[in-house]
Amino acid sequence: MARRFKSPISYRLKEIPIKYIKVWKDAQARRLDREGIADLARSIKNEGLQNPPMVQKSGKNEYLLMSGQRRLAALKRLGAKKANVLVLTNATRYDIEDAKAASVVENLHRNKMSTKDMTSACVFLTSSVGKAKAARSLGISLPTLYNYLGFAAVPDKLRAFVPKELSRGDVTRIFRAAPNVSKAVKIAERVIKIDKKLRVQYLRALIRSPNATHPKLLKRAKLGLVRQKVTLNLSKSNARKLKRIAEKNDMEVEDQAYKILGAYLKKR
Repeated sequence: MARRFKSPISYRLKEIPIKYIKVWKDAQARRLDREGIADLARSIKNEGLQNPPMVQKSGKNEYLLMSGQRRLAALKRLGAKKANVLVLTNATRYDIEDAKAASVVENLHRNKMSTKDMTSACVFLTSSVGKAKAARSLGISLPTLYNYLGFAAVPDKLRAFVPKELSRGDVTRIFRAAPNVSKAVKIAERVIKIDKKLRVQYLRALIRSPNATHPKLLKRAKLGLVRQKVTLNLSKSNARKLKRIAEKNDMEVEDQAYKILGAYLKKR
C-alpha cells in the first residue's frame, strides 16, 4: 500500500483584514511589475483568489507575509479590505531568512526576469541567506551566481587590493576562478607582481584552467602575448552555437573560440 504524502508545512485557512498583513522591510523596497500586478488583479477579480498568500502570526492583529507579495498587491489594487490567507502553525514557523529566500524565488519563477533583475535578486539573496543557499534557492550553480554578482561577490580580503594594486575586474576574475578566499588571495598576490599586459593573458588562462599551477599559467600567458590574432567570420547559426557553448562552459566567447580552434589544430 502506497504511503500517504504528508506536507512538511502545516497551516490553516483564515480570513483576516489586509491591514493586519505586514511586508518585511527588505521586500517593501522590491520593485513589482505594475503591468503584471494589473493582470493578476483582473485574474483574481474574474476567477477568485486560487492560491492565498501565506502569513505567519507575529503579534496581536499582526501577520508577517511569508509568500504572495504580488497577490497581496493585486488584492490591494482591487480595493479588498479582507483576504483569505494561509496562516502557518507554530509547528512549521518559517525562519525569517528562509522566508525571504522563498519570497524572492517565488517572484523570480513567476516572472521572466531581466539580467539586471536577476542580478539584484542574487545580491539580495546572497546578503540574506549566503551564497550556497542563494544558488540552491535559485536553481543555479555557484559559478553562475558569481557571474551575476560580479564585484558584489568579492570578499573584503580581495577588495583590499583595489584600486592601488589590482582593478575591480582583476579581483572579480580571480574570485570567479577561485571562490576559496585564501586561495584567491594567494593568486592575487602573485598577479600583482606580473606586468599589466601579461596580467590580462594570465587571468584569461586562470579562468580557463583554475586548477593549473602558477608556472603553467605564466607560460600560457606568455604564449598568449605572442599569439597571432585571427579574425573569424562566422555564420549567424555558428555564432549563436559558439555563444551557447561559451555560456555552458562559463567562458568568454573569444576564449571558447581559441579553445575549440586549439583543440582542432592539435589533431592536425
